[in-house]
Amino acid sequence: MTDFDESWGFATLGVRAFEPARGSGEHSAAIHPTSSFVFKTAAEAAAVFAGEAPGNVYSRFTNPTVQGFEQRLAAMEGGAACVATASGMAAILSLCLATLRSGDEVVASRSLFGATVNLFNNVLSRFGIVTTWVNLTELDAWRAAITPRTKLLFVETPSNPLSEVADIAALAELAHAHGAKLAVDNCFLTPVLQQPLKLGADYVIHSATKYLDGQGRCLGGAVVGDAQSVGKDVYGFMRTAGPSMSPFNAWVFLKGLETLALRMRAHEANAMALARWLCEQPRIARVHYSGLESHPGHALACRQQRGFGGVLSFELRGGRGEAWKLIDATRLCSITANLGDTRTTITHPATTTHGRVTPEARAAAGIGEGLVRVAVGLEDIEDVIADLARALA
Repeated sequence: MTDFDESWGFATLGVRAFEPARGSGEHSAAIHPTSSFVFKTAAEAAAVFAGEAPGNVYSRFTNPTVQGFEQRLAAMEGGAACVATASGMAAILSLCLATLRSGDEVVASRSLFGATVNLFNNVLSRFGIVTTWVNLTELDAWRAAITPRTKLLFVETPSNPLSEVADIAALAELAHAHGAKLAVDNCFLTPVLQQPLKLGADYVIHSATKYLDGQGRCLGGAVVGDAQSVGKDVYGFMRTAGPSMSPFNAWVFLKGLETLALRMRAHEANAMALARWLCEQPRIARVHYSGLESHPGHALACRQQRGFGGVLSFELRGGRGEAWKLIDATRLCSITANLGDTRTTITHPATTTHGRVTPEARAAAGIGEGLVRVAVGLEDIEDVIADLARALA
């Protein structure tokens, strides 16, 4: 397996970092769809199982294809270790159960994906892990919520679906001053447009299902961070509990990383064009996209991001009825809650991605009934605009 050169750019890292060994001279990475691995002797098996010798044991926690994806993503994020999981939610669960225990507290942004909110409120709470919710952009609120029991700050930036921007460096400094760690969900931007670890964050979370795949084919997740917390603690949890990524999915994600830099720039260019067009439509009250100069987090986004991504949302006058009517009237856009696809997707967050969140929590997060989210794909943007223009009409 090849290593990587730290001077390489993102496009090169995505294509060349940690290329799997070519056992048969193959140019493309191979898939290793096997459950177990064969040893030459009983002594060799004992040494590999004990971690005294390198080698693969069982694909729940050692598989060459999965390891290739983990090492390449770690290189792109600037992390020492990466653990791949079965989904993005499995990545968050693995991080929390590997690093937290009963009595520990989490401070989290209200502006998180709905399933993440439910995980903290309804699953981790059963194990004695308490979560305090604060507004993403109010640093004083984060500071006030931290107690001696706080072990983790958790944020998604830009947020889903309002594209709010958190000050990663400031939150990292705040967490470390109180003996806590910062986890950043980097799903919207990927390492191409943002590297939270280089801004001071301790962990980066990915739903590989989204942009890392790029075509809506497979489920997967990842945790990236240091050699101890991620390389040993999260890895140990994954080895024992088994929320593992399949070799086939890892192969799909490996291939996705090879085009990630190109795709993210194309998604961003399309999203920017659509956002500016939406701002001119009289039926739309507000557009949420951190690339717009009018966005309250735009200046911060320019400092800590290398781009603004492909997801935006807008508030339609008239509430849920008008939002559903617009969504149903589209013909090109796919009505689905997934994002990061080559195809443009459109959804109503209040009844899909955040449908299981309480109305009070949705209101606190600013997710109204007239809000529509669009994850802009790779079609000709003129066609996407024409589709939404017909729907608005």
